[in-house]
Amino acid sequence: MRIGLLTEGGYPYATGESRLWCDRLVRGLDGHEFDLYALSRSAQQEAGGRLELPPQVRRVRTAPLWKAEADGRRYGRRDRRRFADCFRQLVSAVCGEGTGLADGLFADGLYGLAELAVEKGPLYPALRSETAVRALESACRAPGASRTVQSARVPDYLTFAGLLERALRPLSLDWYTEDELGAVDLCHAASGGGAALPGLLALRFFGVPLLVTEYGVELRSHYLAGSTRSAPVRALLAGFHGRLAAEVYRRAAVITPGNAHARRWQEKCGADRAKLRTVHPGMEAERFSAVGDGGETGDPATLVWVGRIEPAKDLISLLHAFAEVRKEEPEAGLRIVGAPAPGPGGADHLAHCRALAAQLFPDEAADVHAVGSNPVTFEEIGGPEVPELADAYAGGAVVVLSSVVEGFPVSLVEAMFCGRATVSTDVGAVVEVVGGTGLVVPPRNPRALADACLALLRDPRRRERLGAAARARALELFTVEQNIAAFHGIYLDLLSHGPVRRTPAHDKGDPRPFAHPAEAQVAGAWAAHAGTVRTPSWAAPEPEPLRVGAVAGEGGR
Repeated sequence: MRIGLLTEGGYPYATGESRLWCDRLVRGLDGHEFDLYALSRSAQQEAGGRLELPPQVRRVRTAPLWKAEADGRRYGRRDRRRFADCFRQLVSAVCGEGTGLADGLFADGLYGLAELAVEKGPLYPALRSETAVRALESACRAPGASRTVQSARVPDYLTFAGLLERALRPLSLDWYTEDELGAVDLCHAASGGGAALPGLLALRFFGVPLLVTEYGVELRSHYLAGSTRSAPVRALLAGFHGRLAAEVYRRAAVITPGNAHARRWQEKCGADRAKLRTVHPGMEAERFSAVGDGGETGDPATLVWVGRIEPAKDLISLLHAFAEVRKEEPEAGLRIVGAPAPGPGGADHLAHCRALAAQLFPDEAADVHAVGSNPVTFEEIGGPEVPELADAYAGGAVVVLSSVVEGFPVSLVEAMFCGRATVSTDVGAVVEVVGGTGLVVPPRNPRALADACLALLRDPRRRERLGAAARARALELFTVEQNIAAFHGIYLDLLSHGPVRRTPAHDKGDPRPFAHPAEAQVAGAWAAHAGTVRTPSWAAPEPEPLRVGAVAGEGGR
């Protein structure tokens, strides 16, 4: 089977999202061929290098989202008119209220622009033209536009036009030919949004089925990232990304959220429940096996927090909660293990947390001759105290997660692999991950967090029971092996509903799995679809009735 793996801002680059699970997936499915189509987000990401790819990756195509690659061609008068019509449909849908008619306009405009780019060249000059800005202005002032969009001014039009041009750059790539995406059997997008755009076009032009995996909901990320822009620009971006997400979910054959939290977002954005199959992220359990098998070896009075130090992790509440713990258990300690988030904001937040810890817990000494110490320590992976990640979890009895915003809690799963009892806040997919193997409290509630920590610090047998149950749950649900097995089954299921499409240039005469559906060998109505590319019956909203009495090999309905 030949898979077109579509990524944005991650694999095969050494930095970015999705690189780890994509690499594990490709290496785990060594019986398949992979063509990799990657969009990079910055020059720094490309300069950081790429991961070493396994031999089953037969082709790598990359394109930058951070710069436009115009070929110098300009559209003629007829093509400019065609562009204006398609672009007007697109922005009218973006500016309008959420209706089925607007979704149809968005799809018509999007695919119209894609066809124009394939036939006449890149869209970059047209998307940056005065025609595009005037069409956007007209759509914003139309009666059906929201009040926030109607308040947009010229600087807002120009800002959004630039952002929209960047978002639509995948339409202008040269990937949409019979020898490129037209030659794969299945497109697997590692996220929604821009990564799925090439998959939509492969489905549109060549009938290639599309599988979309989202471990973090792309639409939610765009909502959170636009807080520094003006209200009209935020509203326009929300409209565009919302319409794009709805189109991706509508066209995908299968959607695989990584957890119930992501699944709820997808359903709100219009994903059909019949297409949704939860596939938890796969994590390497082997690196934590020594700690998990060894039982509780760390300080029984120590709490451990592991993660990236940023405001969303709410270390402020954790430090206040630990102050309550110290009142009841004076020997308790707190180890905060992690690096600050990239950028000056991360370093500033770490300094703020250190200052708060010093204020809440002045250095204490046993007597006048002893050196004072603070019960809260800040450490990083690779330091003398924590040379490996597993050592961080081995150093304490209870692992704490205090986040106010969380997607899939990776540090919680790592703690479960280590057999540690956990206390965590009820955010994101925490409850789904923990099940009944840990204590969960409301976010931003230091008193509740402190009470839960005290309950486990005072009860070693309960910690042991919860830790053992947590490890068993993590080994059952969150390993690399279960993730690979799940996707392998989905690949086969999708391909079993239609033939493997091979162009003569790629067909070497070898027998191909699912080259002909099993139904083709059965006389009767099932054979009516043999040899055709179609949407699986379980994914189609209203399947047409099959023709009665069709003979094997016939293609009519």
